[in-house]
Amino acid sequence: MGCLRRELEYFFGALRFFTRLPVPAWVGHSSEGLNRAARYFPAVGLLVGAIAALAFALAALVWPKALAVLAAMAATIYVTGAFHEDGLSDMVDGFGGGWTREQVLTIMKDSRVGSYGVVAIVLVLLGKFLALFALSAAALPAALVAGHAVSRGCATVLLKSLDYVREDQLAKAKPLATRMGAGELALALCFALAGVALLALYLPPANLAMALLLAAACTLWLGRLMRRRLGGYTGDCLGAAQQGSELAFYLGLLWTFS
Repeated sequence: MGCLRRELEYFFGALRFFTRLPVPAWVGHSSEGLNRAARYFPAVGLLVGAIAALAFALAALVWPKALAVLAAMAATIYVTGAFHEDGLSDMVDGFGGGWTREQVLTIMKDSRVGSYGVVAIVLVLLGKFLALFALSAAALPAALVAGHAVSRGCATVLLKSLDYVREDQLAKAKPLATRMGAGELALALCFALAGVALLALYLPPANLAMALLLAAACTLWLGRLMRRRLGGYTGDCLGAAQQGSELAFYLGLLWTFS
């Protein structure tokens, strides 16, 4: 029972960090606990995706499909507090406006949103909307669950494979800045693939494979870019990876094989 309670605490820790959803009062808070919680990041994605799927299903009862898709996307942004979208805008602003590593990190820490960040958010959100709208209404809820889980799995892979960029003394104590074990990563990827198993009921295996391939390719490209420009990752980089790989996953689901 002690082991189960500890794992539940790790899961709720991840849920509290990445969403606005309430967690039990007995859940503690520590950097070490949040580091352990990394294995549950895709599990949080499953829950966020399920909320989006529910929002779509309820909205589709009274509104056209386009508005139902918009409601699903709005639900995820509300539940997460635009946490990952903010990371996307900060990373693109930094990489687009900075020439040196120090300039990039300074821009990324600025709370203001620049033109690069605005364009990135608009394009990614619009891309996700159009991709989701193009899916069948039957497959769309499962696609939301899978997309949110897989994309957080992709961000977790970067957390495992790259070094955290410690730009100042305070950053050394920030959570999520340590390496995961292989077993923890394997568990995280199991949660990520659980959503894909659900989606297999609605789409051909070839489309699922292409969705995973594009998400992996996006993650690999972003990881190489982070390593080249920064020597590692920051929290904003992980948010950008989640957003980019989620869009890539949806695009793969729509791939047409001739």
